[in-house]
Amino acid sequence: MPLSTIYIDMNSYFASIEQQAHPELRGKPVAVVPLLSDATCCIAASYEAKRFGIRTGTNVGEAKRLCPGLICVTGNFELYVQQHHQIIAAIDTQIPVQGVHSIDEMSARLMGDEKEPAKAIAIAKGIKKAIREKIGAYATCSIGIAPNRFLAKIAADMHKPDGLTVIEPHELPHKLFTLDLIDLPGIGRKMKPRLEAAGITSVEILCTADEDTLAKAWGSIVGREWYMRLRGHDAKEVKIPPRTIGHSHVLGMERRNEEGARAVGIRLANKVAARARHLGYIAEHLSLFIRYRDPIRALQREGTKSWDARLALGAVNDTTTIVNAFTQMWSRRPPGVPVQLGVTLTDLTTTEAYVGPLFTEQNKLADLSKAMDAISRKFGADAIYQASMQEAKKSAPRRIAFGNIPDLDLPDIQS
Repeated sequence: MPLSTIYIDMNSYFASIEQQAHPELRGKPVAVVPLLSDATCCIAASYEAKRFGIRTGTNVGEAKRLCPGLICVTGNFELYVQQHHQIIAAIDTQIPVQGVHSIDEMSARLMGDEKEPAKAIAIAKGIKKAIREKIGAYATCSIGIAPNRFLAKIAADMHKPDGLTVIEPHELPHKLFTLDLIDLPGIGRKMKPRLEAAGITSVEILCTADEDTLAKAWGSIVGREWYMRLRGHDAKEVKIPPRTIGHSHVLGMERRNEEGARAVGIRLANKVAARARHLGYIAEHLSLFIRYRDPIRALQREGTKSWDARLALGAVNDTTTIVNAFTQMWSRRPPGVPVQLGVTLTDLTTTEAYVGPLFTEQNKLADLSKAMDAISRKFGADAIYQASMQEAKKSAPRRIAFGNIPDLDLPDIQS
């Protein structure tokens, strides 16, 4: 089987874009954070910061202890999305982008003589050069080339930063043997113990196991798909819809009170409702998560406690119903000083697969939300919004996950 795929993985994307945009950050340990608070977590770290053990998800307070010289910058998510599209445009000058897998990962399909190793490597080097010229020297990427996308992604992860790795068919599977099971995409901290319990304790054992063994280990046809992918074959990839649509926010000190926290929560409810409509989903339930400051343990690292609740919605995505559900749960919350809120829609269904509401009132609420969306798109996020979130309309600004590329045409209230 020939080479088929080039996989491009941008290195420490958010942090690298910040270093490219701000020369004073270059060569220094940088953490991108959602807001300047020790209570939140790093969402990206430069390679200089990673040398101190700082990773995505590291608590900011802990990160500062690991690296006293750490520079924290608030994420500029509009810039990251804009640069994402510029990177795609740069790649397209060398080879058409076939798949966009996250804000910092893309792939392209090799055709004809492009499948020859020398030609594929030349294309990869051209991609690196095009990105460097269009974005800048700090926007580096690691590229993997392999017989399928799964293996190409693994290859891209093998040498970072700024790597270029080719896995040719004749090198399979032994070129993978040096990896840990958790290095393979799709094997997380929950799946690894399950495989080990089935006797699969290394990548070498995984790669040399027969098809039936893998099917039994996974407990489904997924194991057979792994058997094929590890051998360089293209297994069918099914697009899985999101399980949830949610937003969370660590409250600033000025919002850690009844009125301020409630206003932020209503804003989050507005955001998840509008995002669900934008993506074409309705939800059966709404969940509310609140993390509180625990006065008894306030001076300890674990000085917080949490509470959550869940309420049935009845297959909707209109703002009024979702905000009303939030306020019902909010009224039942235990007392305390809130430090973080999370609002999440669950049990999603596509609007195409759902037969609309029979009740006139529900139809009116859906139409009202659509009208509000149209006004916001035309006149901006502040053109129309619920009065109850007036005091927090600038809180919980646009955030971005690596697998979620927001539409910048969608006003921030709906991001």
